[in-house]
Amino acid sequence: QVQLVESGGGLVLAGGSLRLSCAASGRTFIGDLMAWYRQTPGKEREFVASITTGKSTYYADSVRGRFTISRDNAASTIYLQMSSLKLEDTAVYYCRVPLPSPGYWGQGTQVTVSS
Repeated sequence: QVQLVESGGGLVLAGGSLRLSCAASGRTFIGDLMAWYRQTPGKEREFVASITTGKSTYYADSVRGRFTISRDNAASTIYLQMSSLKLEDTAVYYCRVPLPSPGYWGQGTQVTVSS
């Protein structure tokens, strides 16, 4: 059974940093694109960043230059290094493996940025 388990969320002051982790298990993920999404109450879940097996990355405009996605293929783990955090980064952050459809989601980890 595939499982995605996020960790590393918490409360941080604006301008600070956090590092999220997502550990995947249940099968090999070496060939998979993996991604981070986030969601705030009343809004749709939105894309944050993705990374391919070859470590090509793509970012939402709102986080480009502040967040860095990385992966450890041997450990089936992806990371999201978040810096220069803003109040609007407050959300539940989810790990995502999109294939095979409908894909998999983690349970989410709360990130709260305070002033």
